[in-house]
Amino acid sequence: MTRTASDRSTPPNPLYAYVGAFVSELRRAGIAHVVICPGSRSTPLALACAEEKGLRVWMHLDERAAAFFALGMAKRLASPVALLCTSGTAAANFFPAIIEAKLTRVPLIVLTADRPHELRDCGAPQTIDQNRLYGVYVKWFMDVALPEATTTALRYIRTLANRAVALARARPAGPVHLNLPFREPLTPEPQPQLLPPATEREPLAWAGRAEQAPYVRVTEAEGAGLPVATVARLAALLRQYRRGLIIVGPQSEPRLAPVLQRLAERCGYPLLADPLSQVRSSGQSPGPVLRSYDAFLRSERFVASAAPDLVLRFGAIPTSKPLLLYLQRYGDRPLLVVDGAGGWEEPTQLASEMLHADPVAVCEQLIEALAETSDAEEHHEPWLERWQQAERLTQQALRRTMETFSQLFEGRVFSELAELLPDGSTLYVGNSMPVRDLDTFFWSERPIRCLGNRGANGIDGVLSSALGVSAAQQALADPAPVVLVIGDLAFLHDLNGLIAAHLHQLPLLVILINNDGGGIFSFLPQAAYPEHFEQLFGTPTGLNFAPAVEMYRGRFRRISSWEEFRSACREGLSQGGLQVIEVVTERASNVELHRQLWRAVDQALHREASEEV
Repeated sequence: MTRTASDRSTPPNPLYAYVGAFVSELRRAGIAHVVICPGSRSTPLALACAEEKGLRVWMHLDERAAAFFALGMAKRLASPVALLCTSGTAAANFFPAIIEAKLTRVPLIVLTADRPHELRDCGAPQTIDQNRLYGVYVKWFMDVALPEATTTALRYIRTLANRAVALARARPAGPVHLNLPFREPLTPEPQPQLLPPATEREPLAWAGRAEQAPYVRVTEAEGAGLPVATVARLAALLRQYRRGLIIVGPQSEPRLAPVLQRLAERCGYPLLADPLSQVRSSGQSPGPVLRSYDAFLRSERFVASAAPDLVLRFGAIPTSKPLLLYLQRYGDRPLLVVDGAGGWEEPTQLASEMLHADPVAVCEQLIEALAETSDAEEHHEPWLERWQQAERLTQQALRRTMETFSQLFEGRVFSELAELLPDGSTLYVGNSMPVRDLDTFFWSERPIRCLGNRGANGIDGVLSSALGVSAAQQALADPAPVVLVIGDLAFLHDLNGLIAAHLHQLPLLVILINNDGGGIFSFLPQAAYPEHFEQLFGTPTGLNFAPAVEMYRGRFRRISSWEEFRSACREGLSQGGLQVIEVVTERASNVELHRQLWRAVDQALHREASEEV
């Protein structure tokens, strides 16, 4: 059934009742135009704006340009214009135009979507501190209350809309900023507000831990490492729990990979390594390191039969959504997070213990403590072997199925690059789909540095960041190539960054995946609401990037087969300079091809389980 944001089934969705009242009141207060930049967290407001009669939506792909567009419109109309973006650095890109609006007394209603309070300052993706982000350059700021469908809340949000518009107009006119936090789900399906059921082990979320233990135990370092008593306690846990996992997220410490692998081998634990962890492609034999878990953790049959006893996590939160769902499913298991920065890189709200100590030192301490284990204690059930077998079957199924595809498939870019890139290369990846496909399809064991902008997860500045790596390579007299894989919207967002390649003669091989819009949204719940999907989320541009690349003295090639892709990559790597290889794909078919691959993996794992029985 086709669903739209206007569906009003029972029970109602409190989020959409709230944002609908807010947008309706903006229009009643005199707002006739809203400039919107595509994003996920802003979905409720974007859909409500698109549904509101009498409110015209203007879509812009670049937040900086969007804000200046709204500024010009408000200046000419002498009336406030609303400006909307998602969370993270998208909001920061509004800042130059907001400064101009304040200094020239132009009324703007700046609406920034945000994570809810529990996901702030804890390492959640695409999250920055947006409170008073624009400082003295807005007339008024409000961190808006979370949505509720109560009479009090709806009166509040309607009043707030009128107050914001009135303040923006009041002399001297100027911008006001409303920061609106939203919890998932962000789409309009009915959402009854019920407590989740308690687990058999413990009803974690509302009753707390068992035996009056603190919900999160925090242990601070002594020197670089952990206190002796803590190390002994952790080593005892690792001996006790045979079915454990070690997870490492994005991080840049090169010393961590070898000691982390040794620890996993000692424990007999699978080591699930994020592609930006510098652990996957470290040049070592894989051993317990797994690279394809994003694919096989989509298999319900595997996940249901692979409950962990304990999870030990290093680094930032990993990219993989299936891994996050797996951790949430087994949220009653002990989750120990080693956070060397002394911060709180733990957006899952699942950690039972935070260990603030140097990760390398912690690994070395645990390896030494576990070395005292007797031979009799070293016997493990085939837990690690089971995960390794799932990894082998997954890669075989993915390779075999991808070979049957007649059209170009985005994920195959990474399996091809795994064979093509020379040792020592740097592979820079854009956010949204490229980093997710890197996670699933890049299987190289050779030493290749994988980098990305996963702090705030924005699509802004990725091209320039890769050129900065190229400049650093030049400064270090390191001839190893830098390769960037980026989507068309992120490439467009930072197109002017190409000037650095021309001015400084920087070599960069760019793999431009052009699916004419925001490909990631076709995988998200927003795709189930087609009425406004292309306008607000798909955002096709129909652009030809060749003239822009050539303007910056680069070479542009569009390929139509994998043979051409391999040839173009080899040529681009050998020639140097700015080289752009465009891989044209289609968003809807790309989703179906991914799903076909997930089904192939699930079937391969099921066949293996059936044969064992």
